[in-house]
Amino acid sequence: MHANPKPRSIVYIDGFNLYYGAVRGTPYKWLNLERYFSLLRPGDDVQQIHYFTAPIVGATRPNQDTYLRALATLPSVNVVVGKFKRKRVKCGLAACTYVGHKFFDTLEEKRTDVNIGIYMVDDAYQNRFDTLILVSGDSDLVPALNLVKARFPTKKIVVYVPTRSPIRGAAVELRAAADKDRDLPLNLLPLSQFPAQLPDGAGSFINKPSTW
Repeated sequence: MHANPKPRSIVYIDGFNLYYGAVRGTPYKWLNLERYFSLLRPGDDVQQIHYFTAPIVGATRPNQDTYLRALATLPSVNVVVGKFKRKRVKCGLAACTYVGHKFFDTLEEKRTDVNIGIYMVDDAYQNRFDTLILVSGDSDLVPALNLVKARFPTKKIVVYVPTRSPIRGAAVELRAAADKDRDLPLNLLPLSQFPAQLPDGAGSFINKPSTW
């Protein structure tokens, strides 16, 4: 008698949600995603992990680049890169004294939500998973989840919200769109770190950023 095969799963990670919700301000930014999800979902056959992000602007960009190089050493991880776009916004505070008539330039992350939604729907239509695992707290992804569930009701949707804050972690609409939801377990983070130095596959090494 053969045991039931493990369900095929694909993980979709909103990189900035993961960073700000779970690892920012901790010593666990050097996160090996393959190791983490093997611990989190031992009963699954994890087919792929899609990590969605955008190149940041500023002094910490080298740290991000180093981390993306580390992720590139993991066979099951696919990094999908969006972008930041400059946007002119108006300060909404009545007492705002910002020069330039209350208008200032800021950066807005673009394409990440759209990329995640497209990948989830496409993978569902290609029948690449039995279980969809989403790591995010962003309600903009609800329509894509609803479409997957409407078209493929037998596929399971699991949402993990990265959060250290009850307010940030509410994500009521997103949780409601899933078959199962929970906060992303933080206790697995220290068990899922890359080594301080790892081979890059091309004869050199990738070193953990000194500030991490």
